[in-house]
Formats: sequence, structure tokens, C-alpha cells
Amino acid sequence: MRYSIRLSYNGSAFIGWQIQPEGTSVQETLQDALSIALGEDIKVTGAGRTDTGVNAVNYIAHFDFEGRSGKRPEVLAYKINAILGRNITVHEIAPVTDDFHARFSAVYREYKYFLHRKKDPFMGQFSWHCKYRLDMEAMNEAAALLKGRRDFSCFEKKGGNNKTSVCTVFDAGWKTYKPSHIEELGYPAGDDDYLVFTVKADRFLRNMVRAIVGSLIDVGRGKRDLAWFRALLENGARSDAGESVPGHALFLTETGY
Repeated sequence: MRYSIRLSYNGSAFIGWQIQPEGTSVQETLQDALSIALGEDIKVTGAGRTDTGVNAVNYIAHFDFEGRSGKRPEVLAYKINAILGRNITVHEIAPVTDDFHARFSAVYREYKYFLHRKKDPFMGQFSWHCKYRLDMEAMNEAAALLKGRRDFSCFEKKGGNNKTSVCTVFDAGWKTYKPSHIEELGYPAGDDDYLVFTVKADRFLRNMVRAIVGSLIDVGRGKRDLAWFRALLENGARSDAGESVPGHALFLTETGY
């Protein structure tokens, strides 16, 4: 029988979702916990890869188990959470149809990238301190060019082993927001000190979001212009794009089925 798992994880302790020869992955950690709880070797398939240090909220995975655990899904989730460390939380385990696939059944993924423009002692873990002056209007003009179906290899890190670099971006853009410590604790801050970039697509390439954000930051700083960003999308290479921003401020926030 096939089961889906909905979980969230703090990526700081992991080399990413996928099992790799060296380092601890989310996939391996979750598989080990399930195997202990169910008494047999369990393999888990996830909705997609995340890079080293990248976080996820409501991430979807699935596994097959033919035996009898004697535990209801909610009880199994409770036991697995007791086995897992503090950096992963399983929210729900539920039976699904045998043709459900966490990766191939997904029709879109959504990522968010957070940054703050002034020093803030409460934001360092999950937001990037970007010290530059940024033109958000210019960044949104460039982000609008991302929408549509095209080859995004200009943002792809080598070694991804993808059959194609073609993706469809449904939406992309920047907005300001206020973290909870401003709203609830009265921390002094300006209206545009905190920005979040949201991008939704059918699939993402290795390092794609971080490279996109780095390139948009170059536009926002005035280091590059809209014509450069358009040319980058049309025929640029990864070496032409901006630097990748740090992974700790990136979240996979939604997977749609």
C-alpha cells in the first residue's frame, strides 16, 4: 500500500533532500526513521530535490508498505516524530492510490526567498542580509520576463543530470512583508526593509531559484539592466548570470497535485 507523508524541515543540518555519498540528507534521515518504526527497510520518494541548507514547508513524499504496522497513520506519524531529530517534523501520513507519485504527480512547485536590507539579529537564520539599495520595481519588471515556457539552463548548476532544461514558470515576483517580531514585539523597522521573492513553476533545475534571485538582485542594484536580463533568458549561459544567493533563506513552500 502507498502512503503520502507531509513534512517540514530546517535544511541547515542537511546536504539537501536527496541521498548522496557524503553528508546527511533529509531523505536518508526520514527513511531510517520509517524503517525503525515499521520494522523493515523503507524507501521514500520526494516531490523534488532541495539544495544544501534549503528549507521546506509542507513537503510531500511517498513510500510503500505492504506489512501490518498495527498503528494508525496518525500514531505512526507521532512515533516517527519521536525518532526524528528537531530539524524534521512529520505533519501527516495518509493512504493514497497506488498511482500517486510525490514527484511525477506534481503539477507545480513554489519557492520563496527571504531577504532583509538592514541588520536584524532575529532574521539571520532564515533570511539573507542584503546590504544593497534595491529597486524593487526594476526587479519585478525583470521577474515578469521569467513567466512562460523556455530553456532555463542559464540558471542551472552543472551536474543536475536533467533530461531537459525546459521549465514553465507560472508566476514570479517580489513583495515587501513584515516578520512577526515587528508586528508582535514592536521591533523598529521600515516598510520596505523585508522582501520576499515567490516563484511558481512546473519544475525547477538544480540551483535555479538561487541563481534567479542573484540575477534579479543585480538588476535591483543597478549593476545590470532589463535588456541584460532579457538577453540572459534568450541565449545566456550560467556564467553570464548573477551569483547564487545563500541557501539558508530559501524555502520550498508548496507542491500542487
